[in-house]
Amino acid sequence: MTFTRKVLEICGDYALLESESGTRTEVALALLPDGIFEGAALICEDFVYRLAPDQSPR
Repeated sequence: MTFTRKVLEICGDYALLESESGTRTEVALALLPDGIFEGAALICEDFVYRLAPDQSPR
């Protein structure tokens, strides 16, 4: 299973992620890749998150 999420906010030890349909979920930063930032697109494949290609902090 593969899906994408957008990082809306990083707050403490959690990041607020949003799906393409608008569903929001909190995910522990320990489960996310290093270097994420607000606005980043993430790809989750087999429960492993990675930054989408060509992502860089703005």
